[in-house]
Parts: sequence; structure tokens; C-alpha cells
Amino acid sequence: MIKFDPNVGPLANNNLQQLQKPAGGTKQATGFSDAVKALDKYLSNVDESQKSSDMSVQDLLSGRNEDITTVVAAVAKADIGFKVLVGVRNQLIEAYKQTMNMQL
Repeated sequence: MIKFDPNVGPLANNNLQQLQKPAGGTKQATGFSDAVKALDKYLSNVDESQKSSDMSVQDLLSGRNEDITTVVAAVAKADIGFKVLVGVRNQLIEAYKQTMNMQL
């Protein structure tokens, strides 16, 4: 299982501080909406990374790009981003399950 480290990646330092400091309104609603926006932004970044990786592999196979190190780096970056995204999803599912099992 992948362990999620919030100190790594786009959610580190600056974005994490922004999530903790609501801009206005109620703290819970703003914090949650900021978290959703940050997650949406990270999801878009992972999608772009996957598309970039696919294009670099296609360029390598078609002969337009002969530098295999950049292709390997792009594929590795996309793979790590996807694994972090799956780890975040698993943590959210686990938090949801724990919330649903709480006694009222």
C-alpha cells in the first residue's frame, strides 16, 4: 500500500498553507472547498503528465525523438503522480469508511 506524504509534491508547503488559511466565510466550508480545488488541480496535473508521457513514447516510437532518457523521465514522472493520486484516493475512501462507522 502506498503511504501518502503531504510534504511531497504540489500539495507541499505553499498550497498546504493556503488550505489551512481560509480566505473568508466559514472555516469548514472554505477549507473543504479549497481542498477540493487543490485535488482537482492535482488531478489535472496528473492527467497532463500522463498525456505528455504518452506523446513522448509515441514520438520515440515514430522516430521524431531519439532521446530515451527524457522519455523514461516523463514516464516515471507520470507513474509517480498516478501512484500518489491512487494513494490519496485510498486515504479518502478509508476516511469515509471510518466516518460512516462512527457511532452517533
